[in-house]
Parts: sequence; C-alpha cells; structure tokens
Amino acid sequence: MSATPIKVLVIDDEPPIRKLLRMGLSTQGYEILEASNGKLGLELLAEKPALIILDLGLPDIQGHELLRMIRGRNDSVPVVVLSSRGDEAGKVQALDLGADDYLTKPFGMDELLARMRAALRHQLQVHGERPVFRSGDLTVDLVRRIVKVSDREIKLSPKEYELLRVLVQHAGKVLTHRFLLNELWDELTDAQYLRVYVRQLRQKIEADPERPHFVLTETGIGYRLRAAD
Repeated sequence: MSATPIKVLVIDDEPPIRKLLRMGLSTQGYEILEASNGKLGLELLAEKPALIILDLGLPDIQGHELLRMIRGRNDSVPVVVLSSRGDEAGKVQALDLGADDYLTKPFGMDELLARMRAALRHQLQVHGERPVFRSGDLTVDLVRRIVKVSDREIKLSPKEYELLRVLVQHAGKVLTHRFLLNELWDELTDAQYLRVYVRQLRQKIEADPERPHFVLTETGIGYRLRAAD
C-alpha cells in the first residue's frame, strides 16, 4: 500500500457486513468510509473515494437508482456491487448502469480484494491504455494488432480480433451480453452470434476451450477476460 491510504466508500445497511469490510479492508491499508443508506452514501462522494462497494438492497434508495445517481456525479469511480444469490437480472442491470463488478453474498474477503484490485487497475488502463496486454501466455499488441499465445502468433478473423480487443480494453471487468453486442455490431444482434465468436476465439487462444483460462463466462450475464499479470 502507498503512504496515502486508498479511500473505499462502503454503502451497506447491514452492520455485520460493514464491520466485516471495515476490519478486512483496514488490515490491507485501505481507509474506509461507511454509509448505512443511499442518502449518506451520496453525501460521502464529496470525500472523493477511489472505489465504492455498493449493496443493491438499501432501505431508502433503490440500489440501481443510487448507482444511476452516483454515475451522474462521477462517471469514473470504480463500483463493485453486492447482491443476493441468484439475482442475475439485478447484476446485469447494475453492470449496464456502469458498475465495474459484482459479488454475491456471502463472499470471501480474498475474492473481494481481488475484484477491487482488478477494478482499480481497469480504471488506470482506461485513463492510460497500455499498448501491449499480457495475461499468462497471452499477449495482445493493440497497436500492431498482433495476438500471441506462448510466443506463437494467432491468426484471428476481424470480428474475433474486435471481440478480443474489447475484452482487453476492459480486462478484469464483467462485460454483459448487451454491452458486447452493442460494441461489436452496429445494430442489436441475437446473443447467439456472440456465443459463436466467443467459442471460435477460445478455440484459437485457449489450451482447453472447454475449460477456458482467459475468456471466462459469467453465467447468465456475460464474459470477463482474465486480468493482466
């Protein structure tokens, strides 16, 4: 951790969750700001947190509406949402509204820390995109449009490359089916097209396409590219 602690705003109405996060994140050097409701959470935005952990089930402001309000005031701060198990529709809506990632309750602290680091790295990437992306054996040169696995150059079709480029630009972040369809096709296309290209891309860059290491499926939601090393 740096000398100046990274501020994390926790917006959650459950005292046990706030206590868990306060204890777990403080030991990692983060400075914690706590809000038990949406109104206080909005007020604490003035403290300029570097990351927000947002529970979607708040007592005063509906979680998705609060996320919309946060994005209206700050369109770049990473937001990791907490949601109940099985709420795929809620997670998709949150991601489409600008959330960077999600965790399902109950969650492990190690997983949360990993998602937080990925979201913070992604923000840095957006503001200063690196020309060469590396994750394990995978290398993507965004300037020369060269893709390699274990130093072996991989030939991709234009659409396969565009899919990989979008995943690289948002590495570590969950991208919904709708987001990817909008990015890759001028008009809304059936999600089956996306699944076909994901399968073709995996056939070319994964050692075992049936158990992918790089292009990960978020069931019922979308896809995520394993974050850079």
